[in-house]
Amino acid sequence: MTNSAYRWVIVAAGGLLGCVAIGGMFSLPVFLQPMALETGWSVTGISSAMTIGFLAMAFTSMIWGTLSDRFGPLPVVLTGSVVLAASLALASQAPSLLAFQFLFGALVGAATAAIFAPMMACVTGWFDTHRSLAVSLVSAGMGMAPMTMSPLAAWLISNHDWRTSMLIVSGVVGAIMIPVSFLVRRPPALQGGHAEAASTNGEPSMSLAQALRSPQFIILIATNFFCCATHSGPIIHTVSYAVTCGIPMVAAVTIYSVEGLAGMGGRIAFGLLGDRFGAKRVLVLGLLAQAFGALGYVFVRELAAFYAVAAIFGFIYAGTMPLYSVLIRENFPLRMMGTVIGGTAMAGSLGMATGPLAGGLIYDTFASYTWLYVGSWAVGLGAFLIMMTFRPIPAARPSAVPAPA
Repeated sequence: MTNSAYRWVIVAAGGLLGCVAIGGMFSLPVFLQPMALETGWSVTGISSAMTIGFLAMAFTSMIWGTLSDRFGPLPVVLTGSVVLAASLALASQAPSLLAFQFLFGALVGAATAAIFAPMMACVTGWFDTHRSLAVSLVSAGMGMAPMTMSPLAAWLISNHDWRTSMLIVSGVVGAIMIPVSFLVRRPPALQGGHAEAASTNGEPSMSLAQALRSPQFIILIATNFFCCATHSGPIIHTVSYAVTCGIPMVAAVTIYSVEGLAGMGGRIAFGLLGDRFGAKRVLVLGLLAQAFGALGYVFVRELAAFYAVAAIFGFIYAGTMPLYSVLIRENFPLRMMGTVIGGTAMAGSLGMATGPLAGGLIYDTFASYTWLYVGSWAVGLGAFLIMMTFRPIPAARPSAVPAPA
């Protein structure tokens, strides 16, 4: 039953796996300067591994999701955990920049994608009630990465060279993620003889091909792309923008921390609101608010004002993200959750990949970040308008399921 207490174990496992996986990938900014000093590799070349990572996440999310639908989330998440730890270890010994870009960018990014879609799909299947809250808690765990793994990496790099530090991070990743992976279970409705009943229990009657061609899926991937493109630039470039406003780097970095802390609260608050008022309604309003939150950065110059906008913006954009998985669960059959959530994750990763490049080009062209935030506002309004066109897929009429003898 989806009321089983074990469903909260799934939530805890998903949050922890996501935190460590995202943290492993997002440790790269901490290693950036020490790596450049020690190896002579360019900062641009090293940081481009992050863009490669986003692209790798995009192009593998749907594959991992489909595999989790077919074989269950445990083997997929376990494989991702092993590959992630091994990739970080190999990247720590990379002999050249090209090798590092492949190992840290392509492999780490692909392995990280093995956690998100399969775990989100798994969690949505375990919950009939409190679904938005459950998904938001898993997302909140992922949001803990900058406050846990990044400080660990920073502490290591202050005591060791970057290669030793990254090797230790890979050991921590493996020591946590591999054992936790074994806690993951298929949703009860997909276990054994319940799978057939799940496919006839009021869920839309459609094939996977029909689902991927449906207007609802197309709207969700388009919305998620524009949504992530909206906040990608502000997330990546706001610290640099603050420095151009005369704020010292040490203080400017704390703006990102404020944004992350606010995001933790936003995920939980939006989850509770989604359960109360419906995921679509809350997501639509969140997308509109996100657009104006991004625009708010145009009007700030002082640190206190940056903190205020960062708190609001972080609260909103982080809160909206888990609601996509809830909407997918409400509109598509459980047996294809991994594939459909993987598709939207692919679009989101592509949206995230636009931010670093767009922000850099805008600043190089105009010597100002103003048009980055104005552009984010316009893209955010686009996400809001696209989501307004979403109409739920009608549920199938429940079939009579014989009572057990």
